Amino acid sequence: MKTDTVSTQEEQANIGTVLTFLREWDRGDGTVRGRMLSTFLTNNAGKTFYELELEFAQVASLFLARLTTWMRLTYPSWIRYMFGTFLGLQLKAIRIFLSASGHDQYLMEFVEDGGVLTLLEILSRSRCKAEEKAEALHLLLAVSRAGHKYKEIICESHGVKAIAECLATSSTDETKETACTLLKSLSHGNPKYQNQIYKGLIALMTCTSPKAQHLVLHTLRTVQSKMKTAHPSIVEPLLNTLRSLHLEVQDEAINLISDLTCCDVRSTLLSGLVVLLRPTKDDVQQHQNHDDTIPPESETIKTSGSLPVFVQQAAAAKTIRLLAEDSREVSRELLSLGVIQHLLHALGNREHGDAQIQASLALEHFVRSYPVIEEQVQRVIGSTLFAALMHRPDNLYMNLDETQSEILLTNTVSITEVLDGYKH
Repeated sequence: MKTDTVSTQEEQANIGTVLTFLREWDRGDGTVRGRMLSTFLTNNAGKTFYELELEFAQVASLFLARLTTWMRLTYPSWIRYMFGTFLGLQLKAIRIFLSASGHDQYLMEFVEDGGVLTLLEILSRSRCKAEEKAEALHLLLAVSRAGHKYKEIICESHGVKAIAECLATSSTDETKETACTLLKSLSHGNPKYQNQIYKGLIALMTCTSPKAQHLVLHTLRTVQSKMKTAHPSIVEPLLNTLRSLHLEVQDEAINLISDLTCCDVRSTLLSGLVVLLRPTKDDVQQHQNHDDTIPPESETIKTSGSLPVFVQQAAAAKTIRLLAEDSREVSRELLSLGVIQHLLHALGNREHGDAQIQASLALEHFVRSYPVIEEQVQRVIGSTLFAALMHRPDNLYMNLDETQSEILLTNTVSITEVLDGYKH
């Protein structure tokens, strides 16, 4: 009996402490609330649902509701300008509630109180700091991971667009990475909006940040693997990412292209790759005219004369070789598209050594795989250069003079005719 009395007294004392805390919160200004939040973060990080309920005498939801309302009323830019901001603290405090294990009551209450819309609006505010947007993305990720219905709520609130725009415009790697993780999470077990997320990722391939491009391509591979077909709009922006000077972007693009050779866009992709081996004069002229618009990180292009179309030409040759090495069926389709003539053209591009190297490596593979084309290739480049091609293809470009390069650039080899009667 005495134990029950002590327990009741402790509960009443705890309730009194919580009511005092809430009263101080209600009466306090921003400075007071900021101090209270800092203490809350220190004392409650990592606590479970039941531990928070015990700490707040079973009424922790009352504090969460106050916190959510205060954030919604104070994050708009004009209020931040007038009174300062505690948005970072507010978001971190809410994260303690949403990440509390053992129950999803806090998450349900936060969503019902309009929390998702508030977080998405924070992502679109230009005056919100990068770290605040990153924290908002972490909260949305917690909501998304709670299940199918929560993913739909985010998507129904135009979340995909807001997250995609945040990813494209963010200046920090953490925000970009969290945004991509969130888009990937939203695509899992969310068939109603999977196509919208997929198309959003395709659109993001055009962003200018190499880090964002790399993350988007990696995420797109995951989402594409769940799609029954590939959307035709994926081809052009994907091929354009081969212009990147960043090898990690090129590698992800090549991996995605390889995945897509099993889809219905294969023919379009392969045709596009072959065309890239032979950039038109207009393509080259266009990039020369826009030389001043090349970002500082691309100084290598300016100093070496390596225009984006030539970087893309080299990457296309590399991709073609890797695809041909991986699949006999794909290699024959590439031959039927006239890839040998285009590779010889790329080999003649003395303005970009890497394009010549990649073209040589691809040519060597095709000649070794299809001996029947050896005669035609040797006729164009001559027996001496052909021997060099088969011995050290990566050094062949150093032996080319101007006349030989011109012959390669204007070659009209038609290997498809040679293959008509070839059986393997």
